[in-house]
Amino acid sequence: MVRITEFRVVMPLSLEEYQIGQMYMVMKLQQQSTTGDEGVEVLENRPFEDDEFGRGQYTYKVYRLQSKVPSWLTSFAPANALILEEEAWNAFPKCKTVLKCPYFTKFTVTVETIHVADNGRIFNVHNLSVEKLALRKTEDIDIASTTRDYWSYLIGGTNIDISTFQSCKTGRGPLLAGWQENCNPIMTAYKLVTVDAPYWGFGSRSEQMLLSAERALFQESHRQCFSWIDDWHGLTLEEIRQLEYKVDVALNMAFRRDGLSQKLEDMEEGKSDERE
Repeated sequence: MVRITEFRVVMPLSLEEYQIGQMYMVMKLQQQSTTGDEGVEVLENRPFEDDEFGRGQYTYKVYRLQSKVPSWLTSFAPANALILEEEAWNAFPKCKTVLKCPYFTKFTVTVETIHVADNGRIFNVHNLSVEKLALRKTEDIDIASTTRDYWSYLIGGTNIDISTFQSCKTGRGPLLAGWQENCNPIMTAYKLVTVDAPYWGFGSRSEQMLLSAERALFQESHRQCFSWIDDWHGLTLEEIRQLEYKVDVALNMAFRRDGLSQKLEDMEEGKSDERE
């Protein structure tokens, strides 16, 4: 069964600030999670333009997550089942990300995000049909919450208490109970997550696992985005793009190019041979 959940992440930032902060956050989290055996490999990062999004930045990444997968899945899935391919179209304030698994070919996770300068109260920002609205669940994510679960610890997060943290550069914070009602500036990332794992016996369990992982990822990553505000605030889009490029190069140099990456290269070579 397809599961649809809209996560609403409210942030004490303007839309322009969030665009920079989100890029910095992704870049730094990729650095922290990448070793010679696991992490993120950036295979494409380029501008794009199409009829759906207009102009933006396209990325294609490969994630190796062996140590972050529950034991019940690793008990029957081979190592290459724990590799994810991600395509993303970032045309801020709209973004779309699609995750697929080469081993489980029917598996997909789609995250469609719309960023709005509000406190997360738009009922149907994604203009869903009546049928999809009937399936959709909504969850508000409070970055100041101290509640953590299995996935929060597995993903890893900041030790900074957002309810006591205050930015030196901007003076924002601490975020106390009910901060979303009186904060200025403020914006919300409306993240519509659609999970489909149509596999008998473990599909439903996998879908719930993936939603739990996405929830924790949004919570922890946005907590860190705000806690790192003094590191990224004031950077221009051009400056963050330059940093992003340097980090992509460094990640790919650190990452041993074996496994799926080599397999993808072999597949491309095979396709070239067929065309010839």
